Amino acid sequence: MPISKDRILYADDAILAVDKLAGELVVKGAGKLQKLPLYDFLKKEYPGIHPLNRLDFETSGIVIFARSKKVLGDVLAAKFTGWKKTYRTIVMGRVQKDKGEISIPLPARNKREGNVPALTRYKVLERYANSSYVEIEIMTGRHHQIRRHFSMLKHPLILDEVYGNERFNKTFTREFHYRRFFLHAAKLTFPHPVTKQELTVEALMPKPFEEVLKELRKDY
Repeated sequence: MPISKDRILYADDAILAVDKLAGELVVKGAGKLQKLPLYDFLKKEYPGIHPLNRLDFETSGIVIFARSKKVLGDVLAAKFTGWKKTYRTIVMGRVQKDKGEISIPLPARNKREGNVPALTRYKVLERYANSSYVEIEIMTGRHHQIRRHFSMLKHPLILDEVYGNERFNKTFTREFHYRRFFLHAAKLTFPHPVTKQELTVEALMPKPFEEVLKELRKDY
């Protein structure tokens, strides 16, 4: 079954931008497959693609694919210079600062490298009774960077089972009936790998994310 056209955010001969759903894999991992990853659906219609970024299983939003090995190589050689990733999420507690930076080093994917620099910038969009709606820019792309950094700030993502607050999560699920954390890759700005002109791709907020925001605004 092909990906619906409204999920194709941008396409040309060099790159393909797709809106990934929460609960969808980008590529096959080590675990057992419940359903085919996004890549497996897309490669039938767009042969020769290679993912340029990945999102966690629970995370929704923009995924970029290179449409040739040359484009893939060019982007990797440039080390993603000029890529600016903007996310939106809901975290536990009322974040006091309107904006701030988290620059705590995080473990590298290659464990032999130890900890590596990681920079997360954020601004609070809305505050509720016991949670906050936050926009985030990550200047690096470390494993689980946003989830780890906000947990270190004592404001973990709501419903994050790995880095979150178990008691808070159970209360939230009981009240709002959601079980998956809310993290959305909303905007990506980067130099086009061929033309070098700055390109911005945006993905609309998923319906469940919008629904929970409405509920939180009602309660506050």
